[in-house]
Amino acid sequence: MSDVAISKYQMIFGWEEDNGIGEMLIQQILKGEKTATCAPKQEYSKEELRKTYEPVGEIVTVYDKHGHPRCNVRLKEVFETTFGNPDLRLVRGEGNGDDIEKFQEDHKLAWKEIDIELNDETILVVELFEMVTNE
Repeated sequence: MSDVAISKYQMIFGWEEDNGIGEMLIQQILKGEKTATCAPKQEYSKEELRKTYEPVGEIVTVYDKHGHPRCNVRLKEVFETTFGNPDLRLVRGEGNGDDIEKFQEDHKLAWKEIDIELNDETILVVELFEMVTNE
C-alpha cells in the first residue's frame, strides 16, 4: 500500500469532551463495522463541502480528536440524504442494520451534545468508505 497516494482530505472522529464517542467510532471502523459517516449539510462551508466530495475513490486518513492517524479508508461515495428518510446505505454503514429509528436516536443524542438539532428535513452529507489499512 505504500505506493498508493493518500488524499490531503482528513476524516476526524471525536471532539473534546465527547465521552469516548470518537474512539468508539474509530474502533468500529477498525473492526469493519462502520463504513459510513454523516454530518448535517448546514455545518459545512461551500469550500468544506467541495473538499468533502473531491476525494471520492481516493485513500483518506482517519484521525482521532488528538490529531493522531488511526487508519486509512477508501472514500467510495459522497451523497446527500435527509435525516427523516435516510438512505439505507447510511443506516447500514453506521452499524444500525435497517433500523432507521435507532440511527436517528443515536445521532440525535450524539449531536445534541454539540448543539446540533435535527429534524426530518435536515440534509445530511454522507461519506461511504471501506477500511484499507491500520496505521
